[in-house]
Amino acid sequence: MQNYEIKALGRQGDGIAEGPVFIPRTLPGEIVSGQRDGDRVTDVRIVTPSADRVAPPCRHFKSCGGCQMQHASDALVADWKVGIVRTALAAQSLDAPIRGIETSPTRSRRRARFAARRTKSGALAGFHGRKSDVLVDVVDCPLISDDLAKGLDLTRALAVVGASRKGEILVQCNAVQGGLDVSVEDGKPLDQELRIKLPQIAAEHGVLRLTWNGELAAQLAPPQHKIGKADVPLPPGAFLQATEHGEKALQAFVLEATEGAHAVADLFAGCGTFSLRLAERGPVTAVEGDKPMTRALQEAANHAGLAYPVRSLTRDLFDDPLTEPELAKFDAVVLDPPRAGAQAQAQRLAKSDVPVIAYISCDPASFARDVRILVDGGYQVEWVHVVDQFRWSPHTEVAARLTKSHMQPGRD
Repeated sequence: MQNYEIKALGRQGDGIAEGPVFIPRTLPGEIVSGQRDGDRVTDVRIVTPSADRVAPPCRHFKSCGGCQMQHASDALVADWKVGIVRTALAAQSLDAPIRGIETSPTRSRRRARFAARRTKSGALAGFHGRKSDVLVDVVDCPLISDDLAKGLDLTRALAVVGASRKGEILVQCNAVQGGLDVSVEDGKPLDQELRIKLPQIAAEHGVLRLTWNGELAAQLAPPQHKIGKADVPLPPGAFLQATEHGEKALQAFVLEATEGAHAVADLFAGCGTFSLRLAERGPVTAVEGDKPMTRALQEAANHAGLAYPVRSLTRDLFDDPLTEPELAKFDAVVLDPPRAGAQAQAQRLAKSDVPVIAYISCDPASFARDVRILVDGGYQVEWVHVVDQFRWSPHTEVAARLTKSHMQPGRD
């Protein structure tokens, strides 16, 4: 056994000692002992704990891989996540002002992907251990909302009837208005027996819609999601922000960033998280690559009685980004791409005269890469705000406002 002093936290939350050596569930300033195995340390013992070490709030923390940072104080985790964003920006030689961090409360997650498998006595449902295929049967999770927690018993029931003895099923659960919207992958083929049993299970567990291996298996009512004044009819697999708190924080940042703009383009618009709020104060063009989500957004906008119109377009912005002539009609652009970022669209925006860009990102590295492109094209980063919808995990989100100094929103 050897002693190690933890110098810093890595991107995935591991403590880093000289070497470098990566040691899970340790904190900066701690002295720990353990057995070195390559660049890792096993059989870790805390010799001198950090003042920021706290008792994990979850009984499953040691075995479950869903969280990495429950042993750290909220203040340390917040600083670490801000540091993740600052490091990503520094890697692109950017020094943007970071205003702070918004962290979603415990028991607020409204979507999760559970794994489950059958056993001789029933089924296990929960999450895998860290870097492991071992399935941890989760009894209580301090991350997920009470409504979403009902999905664990549902997942067990689905595994009993629909999982093979040798494989697992994956169950995506979204807590929406009035119940759960559920999609199952890797289940047994949807035969006549399952077609009878699945609607019964759905009714017993408050499931509005159940999709099985991509096929509708049961629907008690169309799932909907409230965005501002609009009720969005959610297509299967529709993306929702992880928490209501996070969604409202991101919407507030977008509204702040685009204040004064009249015509706005919402790119990678999804089902309208930002478009349907922006249309309360000006016309919006919403562009999304997924046709069912575009259709849901447009239907919601048409029936919401919004102050201004929403025009939705289905378009793959990775292969076919908006061009400079198309961008010229907008006073502001909202970018909310998936983890890969929006490199092609950023390159077009860098050559445009759009006065304001509100950039929402779920990946600091791709965000920083795209911001570098925009800054090289003449934009300035006015502010960055970190959003943490995924407590105790490395997942970190960003909201930012970029402007071109010679342009002003609301120009003629």
